[in-house]
Amino acid sequence: MRTAPALLFLLTAVLAYYVYIPLPNTVSEPWKLRVVDALLRGVMILGNLAHDLGLSHRIYVLNFAVNRFEVQGPRSSKAVLVTDTAFAGVQVRVFESTRRKEGELKRAVIYLHGGGWALGSARMRSYDSLCRRMAEDLKGVVVSIDYRLAPEARFPEQYNDALRASRYFLQPRVLARYSVEPSRVGVSGDSAGGNLAAAVAQQVATDSSSPSKFKVQALIYPVLQALDFNTPSYQQNQNVPILYRPLMAHFWLEYLDGDLSFIQPLLANKHTALDVYWTAQGRAKVNWTQLLPASFRKHYKPVAPAHGLAQVVEEVPALLDPRAAPLLAERDVLARLPRTYILTCEHDVLRDDGLMYGRRLEEAAVSVTHDHYEDGFHGCMVFAFWPAYSSVGQRTVENYIRWLDDNL
Repeated sequence: MRTAPALLFLLTAVLAYYVYIPLPNTVSEPWKLRVVDALLRGVMILGNLAHDLGLSHRIYVLNFAVNRFEVQGPRSSKAVLVTDTAFAGVQVRVFESTRRKEGELKRAVIYLHGGGWALGSARMRSYDSLCRRMAEDLKGVVVSIDYRLAPEARFPEQYNDALRASRYFLQPRVLARYSVEPSRVGVSGDSAGGNLAAAVAQQVATDSSSPSKFKVQALIYPVLQALDFNTPSYQQNQNVPILYRPLMAHFWLEYLDGDLSFIQPLLANKHTALDVYWTAQGRAKVNWTQLLPASFRKHYKPVAPAHGLAQVVEEVPALLDPRAAPLLAERDVLARLPRTYILTCEHDVLRDDGLMYGRRLEEAAVSVTHDHYEDGFHGCMVFAFWPAYSSVGQRTVENYIRWLDDNL
């Protein structure tokens, strides 16, 4: 009988040790983040084990867990009609507000979910809840695009899906079908979805054949470049969940169909070392010593090895493609972009991607609203919904939708 309490104590101690990780003292509601991170790490461990044993790709295991607990069918309510359909062969979930006057045209947002181009779905509970609330609060239409995922799809397929579905929706006949005002359509996304939203916005802005243009773009902690994995935010937050620094490099290589042995060279900036060919003009686009305010540069120093590994860029040329890395777009492309909202979080490796993009847009005379959360972390917006409610999650959603309401 005495062994049972001892075993219970031991198991509790082991569980506490596994769940607990040190976090900055300014992170919002740290225990909720620790629990979610522990669950994700557990699934990733299982995924890596299955992958190493040749049973399944690690990403399939992650997506199985996500789909098992998060994906749900379209559920309409009195305020929002929800339907699953396809735009130009791309699966989408459409949320339509039912609260409009007869003959009144609505606003619309095209939304792209996050997940490292490999995880997630427009049908996940968190994204369903977000888009449902957007449609209701904006009294508009939200099109959530279910683009294909790695490893089945690699760059540029995710981008192509996002662009094809967006172009389809922007057709006058389709906008008319959903009673949308052509001049009041925006594009938005979070994390990898923010990457796709930014890339699609650039293409639509420069496409003379597009009958409609986006009025706004709203980017939520977007990932925008893979040339410097040692920006101040990468150095500061490399061990902060949910998006660890090596995991971001892993996602990039999965997306761009690169060899995973390149993870360590990427993390060491070997692919952009001083002896690797890379123009001064190109380097300036990711030069955080010039693009970041001093308050974000802090005490960090650039990591620029004298000798590198040119093989990385030679075998993964998409690292330099603005469709994959929108921060690398030329200034004349940026100048055509619409009014922009960028949300960043202090405790996020991608913080500086958003800050640098905002600065480059401002230099191109684009109006930019920067919304920064000192207690925020990557993925915090989905913490606005059950079961992981958090203060910072609720604030990000409220301020994001308020900006859309004021500017769309």
